[in-house]
Amino acid sequence: MKRIHFTAEDFARTRLGPTIGVAAETLDSLKLLKDRDSRRVFSLWRASVGNRLADRVGPLAALMPAHGPAVDLVSLAGDSASIEESVETLRAAPRTLLRAELENIRFDRQHLPWARLLADGDREVLRDLSSALRDCHEVAVSPYWQRVRSHLAAVRSAYARTLSEGGVEQLLASLPGPDLVWRPPVLEMRHPRNADVHLNGRGLVITPTMFSSTQVELLVAPLEPDRTPVLAVPAAGGAGALWGTGGSGDGSLGDLLGRTRAETLEATVGGCSTLELARRLNVSAAAASYHAKVLRNARLITTTRDGKAVLHVATSLGISLLESHTPHG
Repeated sequence: MKRIHFTAEDFARTRLGPTIGVAAETLDSLKLLKDRDSRRVFSLWRASVGNRLADRVGPLAALMPAHGPAVDLVSLAGDSASIEESVETLRAAPRTLLRAELENIRFDRQHLPWARLLADGDREVLRDLSSALRDCHEVAVSPYWQRVRSHLAAVRSAYARTLSEGGVEQLLASLPGPDLVWRPPVLEMRHPRNADVHLNGRGLVITPTMFSSTQVELLVAPLEPDRTPVLAVPAAGGAGALWGTGGSGDGSLGDLLGRTRAETLEATVGGCSTLELARRLNVSAAAASYHAKVLRNARLITTTRDGKAVLHVATSLGISLLESHTPHG
């Protein structure tokens, strides 16, 4: 059991994060493919990905030993939503960080020589690892990434409502899953080893994730003791509809919805505020709000308040409609 201790200052500094990053989500997706007992919600996704990765991701699979924790790619590749930014961050990782991340990993015996080279920052090994990350992302994550981001944005908006209405303690008490129990002022988290984590005024970043296992993870930067830890919370519930491939219609979505509303729907994939929407559409905020209302009444988007901003997010139905009117080459 891990026990995360909060102070009044930690409550004040606890906030929500949009994503743990596409690199970490990609590694987690590979874990799901290797785990034949993973949740039913991923069955359509698993069938779609199939065996197309084959041996292309060997170096990435080496980061997931049979026993003990896997390597933290949030630390090594950052939390960017862009795979190219993640790859650049990974390839530029300093040797001290590589060693700190790898020293406690129980690598399988056949991977030990490779792991030692990686810990030393060998450029060729880092290049191979980056290529494997790209390949896995291309097959397992990229085709669904916009839909995943939209789903995570909707989950984050629900967290934000709880936070604004009931404060941090209500949010901590409402986080899903059996792994977390809120016993004020301590958040108990199921873990193989007993440990007490004192936030010491850093607060906590609570971030929903898609491809994580059912277990909540606490991510701590090993070389940055003052950096706020991240609590990665699995949020795949209700996401089964995300894996549909959509139709192959050739019609124009503009003909169906009108050009401006079609652009509005597209802009809300991944989340978009009213002001940002107005800028993208080159219309007034009032006009953008009206177009969003029409789409919301058709259940193509949802609208929630996130602090002072109003956030519009495409629903699974809206995303499916976009995909069915996207030409496939």
